[in-house]
Amino acid sequence: MLDLTPYLPQLLVAWTAYVIAVASPGPAVLAIIATSVSQGRKAGLALAFGVLSGSYTWAMLTASGLSALIRTYGQAIIVLKIAGACYLFWLAYNALRAAMRGKSQAALRIPLQMSLKKLYLKGLGIHLTNPKAIFAWIMLVSLGMPEGAPVGVTAAFIGGCMLIGLVTFCGFAIVFSLSPVHRAYLKSRRVIESLMAGFFAFAGLKLLTARL
Repeated sequence: MLDLTPYLPQLLVAWTAYVIAVASPGPAVLAIIATSVSQGRKAGLALAFGVLSGSYTWAMLTASGLSALIRTYGQAIIVLKIAGACYLFWLAYNALRAAMRGKSQAALRIPLQMSLKKLYLKGLGIHLTNPKAIFAWIMLVSLGMPEGAPVGVTAAFIGGCMLIGLVTFCGFAIVFSLSPVHRAYLKSRRVIESLMAGFFAFAGLKLLTARL
């Protein structure tokens, strides 16, 4: 059985960095919050699982040597960067359109709700089209996995990160789907949706102009 004790200091540093990364406000976290507040717990959890799946995908690819692939095919990141920015602009457009709906449409909400499958794919898309997630995982892997570490250390590191992500993302979905929060959303729906539209547009612009 693998003894993780020699690797614990590095693992703890990497896990702490991951906690800070997943808990910080960003497109994924704010999308989970907005979805949970407006559409309920199941919708928020579906989107959260999509985000977590995207994070797990990048984690596995990075641990498998993605950083070397990026150095070889660096231009692929530019394509991903443009795709990610366009996706964020699309989210901004949808949030703005939601903000412009009248009260009668907002009260119904039934035809405007997305299926759980679509919400899962939305969360997956937010994370898979964000090239910053790749570099975040490269940083995390370099922190938590010393060169030459056994495969068991990799499994423990990624498993710990996924547990942290599960608790954090699902925690946001559960807390922000509570009835008092939902009632507050209905009172301030247009303001909240407008702020979300502005944030996604800003995030898309920053991603498009950032040097990665």
